[in-house]
Order: sequence, then C-alpha cells, then structure tokens
Amino acid sequence: MKNIFFASIAALTLLVMNGCSVDGIDKDPNRPTQVTPDLVLNGICFNINQRPWGGDARICQYNLCNYNYYGNNEYNWGGGAWSFTTLKNVIKMEEEAKRVGSPAVNPYSALGKFMRAYLFYQMTMLTGDVPMSEALKADNFLPKYDSQKEVFMQILAWLEEANTDMATLIASGNSSFAGDIYFNNNLAAWQKANNTFALRVLIALSKKESDGDLNVKGKFANIVTNPGKYPIFTSNADNMQFVYNSTLNKYPVSPDNYGFDALRYNMSSTNLSVLTYLKDPRVFVIAEPAGAKLKAGSGYTDFASFVGADANQDLADMSTKMQVSNGGNFLNGEYSLYNRYRYYRTFTAEPGIQIGYSEMCFNIAEAAHRGWISENASTWYEKGIKASFDFFGVKNGAMDVYAFRNGGTPTNAADYIKNTYIFDEAAYFNQVSVKYAGAGENGLRQIITQKYLSFFQNSGLEGYYNNRRTNYPTFSANGPGTGNSGLIPKRYQYPTGERTNNAANWQAALDRQFGGKDEINADMWILK
Repeated sequence: MKNIFFASIAALTLLVMNGCSVDGIDKDPNRPTQVTPDLVLNGICFNINQRPWGGDARICQYNLCNYNYYGNNEYNWGGGAWSFTTLKNVIKMEEEAKRVGSPAVNPYSALGKFMRAYLFYQMTMLTGDVPMSEALKADNFLPKYDSQKEVFMQILAWLEEANTDMATLIASGNSSFAGDIYFNNNLAAWQKANNTFALRVLIALSKKESDGDLNVKGKFANIVTNPGKYPIFTSNADNMQFVYNSTLNKYPVSPDNYGFDALRYNMSSTNLSVLTYLKDPRVFVIAEPAGAKLKAGSGYTDFASFVGADANQDLADMSTKMQVSNGGNFLNGEYSLYNRYRYYRTFTAEPGIQIGYSEMCFNIAEAAHRGWISENASTWYEKGIKASFDFFGVKNGAMDVYAFRNGGTPTNAADYIKNTYIFDEAAYFNQVSVKYAGAGENGLRQIITQKYLSFFQNSGLEGYYNNRRTNYPTFSANGPGTGNSGLIPKRYQYPTGERTNNAANWQAALDRQFGGKDEINADMWILK
C-alpha cells in the first residue's frame, strides 16, 4: 500500500478553531474555514496513526527503558489522551463533503462513521465511561458521560451503518474520494477494515457475551459467516498500515535518533522469554543477542543468547547491567537490544499496522474456542501465526540472522554479522507448547499469547488490552521497576481538564463506576 503524504496539516488543525472577523476584517488567511474534504481526511488519517516504539510499547512490555534520563517503566499513570480534536475534524470533513455537493451518504460520511467508532473505542478502552451523546455539540460545553455499555453499543451501530453505506456506494459506483494514506482511496478496502475492526470490538466484549442488548456472539457470527455482506481481511495485503518513507515520514527509530534511543532501551523478558521458550525465530528478527551471552560463548542463533530484562526490575540495576560497554555498543550488556539491522539501518523499517490480518485470525480463533462460531479454532490460530511470520519475514528453511558489529555504523549493511538459521516450520507447530491444545484454558492462553507476540510494535495498546482482559501472557509486576505498588493498572485516569472544566459530570461518572475516585486499579464495566 502506498503512503501518500498528508497536505496542509496546519490548516487542518485550524479547522477546529473559530476566528473573529467583522465584514471580512481581521480574517487570518492562514486559518481557512473552508477546504476540500480530502484534505481533512488526510489529516485525520495521520492523527489516528498509533506509532510504534513509544510509551505504548513499554506499557505492553515489549521493550523497556534502561536509563532514567530517558524515562522509566513505571505504571503510575495519570490522565489518558482523548481524541475530541480529531473528532471535530471528522465532523468538519462531513460538512465539507456536503458543502461541495456530495449527497447525504458519501464516502466521507461513511468513513466518518468508522472514524467515530475507532476513536471512541480508543477513548473508552483507556478510561471507561466517556462523553459521547452530548459531546461535540456547539451549544453544550458540559457534556454528560455515557456509560461504557452505551458507548460500545453506539460503536457497533456506527460500524454496522458504515458497512451498509460503503456497500451501497460501491455497488452504485459512487465510491470515489481522495486524501486516504492507508488504502489509496479504495472504499472496498476500508469496508474490509471496518468489519475486521468490528471483530476486534466484539472480542473485547468477551466478558459481556451473555448481554442480550449487545448480542456479541450473534454479531460476531454474522460477520464471519456472511462474507458477501461483511467482507473482512483475507491476507496481510489487506492490513490497515501506516507506511513510512525516508524523507518526510521516517520510522520512529532510525539513523536520525540512533545515538539517543538505540542503547537506552532494551528488550523485555515478557516478550523475549516467550519467544525463546517456543524456539520462535521471530526473536532473531526483532532483537539482537545479549553481548554478555556472546562473550560467554553462546552463538548468534542460539535462543539462549536472547535475553530480555524484567519490567519490575529496579531501573538502576537494569542500567548497570546494560552500561558495561565497549565503544558505546554494549558488547557486554546482559540484555538484548532492538535488532538494529531491521530498525536502525534505514528510515523505513516496517509498516505500522493499525488493524491487521494476523490479529483478525486470532480473534476468529478465540471466538471459535469460546463456541461463538463453528469455525475450526486450530486452523485460524495457525493462520494467525503464519501471518505474523510473513510480516516479520520468517520463512520455512534457511533464513539470514543479523546482529550489529561492534564499532560499526548502523546504516552500513556491511557492519552487521550475518548467520544462517534453518527454520523447520512443521517442527515448530508440532511442539506441545505451540500446537493448539483444544478446549480449555490452555488453548485460550495459546491463542492470546500468540496474538500478543504478533502485536509487537503495532496496533497501539492492544497487547495490553488483551492481557487486561485475559491475564495472558503474564506481565511482570510486583517490583520497584513497575511502581504502582506492584500492580498493572486497569485504566488511565480521566484527562486532567475534566476535573476543572466538566467537574459535575466527571464526578458523576466516577461515582457511578469507581466509588467516586479516579482510580487506575479499578475495573471498568468491560472487565466485570
């Protein structure tokens, strides 16, 4: 998928601001009040991108900070980020589409429904109840909070409406639009993403599978069993992904920030210990051998060479174990670093998946495991693993394994040590630890754990959300490194502005959900 870079971001930001003028006097030409809807969509697509390697990755325990100047690994959370500015631009996009003569149902209005569902899902998953029905209205600056159940019901309604509208537009030949950086203005591809995202939303509601108002099981089955009405992803080629380039849109970790980031973060044991236990070659792709293991005689393709730090470890201790270096390259470091061949050699690395085929396969496998659908759970579970292998370049047979050469230059391909690993895919799937265990808790654990591995540096906080819902895989806590009295929090607090700007509704939401306190360790409705 081509990444069409976004125009007029500054103008799009200003669309949500109102300037003052009298008869045209004092109008600021840099603050347009009218633009074409494709420009607004372009900015929205950019804003919803969930970038890899940031705080989300540490929350999901994929990587950790080892140097306190650059951060820490604590779960002492404050206010979560809401997306109402982007939602205002969704409204503006719809308004601009009508202004230029589009009918009531048009590609921008259909995409607007998806964007609403996508953004409200993110907000409610962070904090619980959120303002929705009274939000974004010009005459109401103090919106009430809708219950999380009401929010999810509306999310599912928007997704259903978006699917219907997209199908109608495609069938009528009125599906032309512009400004899309994900699918190159292909509404049929967006329809697949819409319905695949609906499966994510429904599986997130697994604890509410018996709620008659939601009809989680019925809606999930309806999508999976009706591909004509509800097309979904069929391969990685369908992924909704953010593609990076080497000029205006560089990958978050790159040669530009190598000196600051590459050595100050290392891999987490939550992720690496599972990969090495399963003898999973994805570990060779995402990480490098620990220097101390190589010095002790371990090989570049020995799974024992790949070691992650424990997230609950004291940061000073982790820093000491990583700062025994040779030329600044951590030759003697006890923990594995990012794989610099994949992530620092170029400015593009890998696409950032927002909604992916591999995740969809695991969601279908989980639904089958739970008895929601009659699909074969084992088949979809293996499809999910193979899709993740494909994304990370893991192939059956000989595969090249790269590690950075001490004293080398990360952009120089010659400064990497290359070894060969022979991967036997059939043997991998025949391991007791990998082969689907069938009905029961162990089978569920396998599905969620493999989905967690596939989420490495993509899909935002989904790795954490799935752990929060199922407790798989086990996250490290109960130590000084993670803070929060050794607990993994269940939610973010509300944005700090709500306490001062919408105090009565904020307090009512806290009273209804959490005994009156903005408590990060309390269960929101979706977890009960």
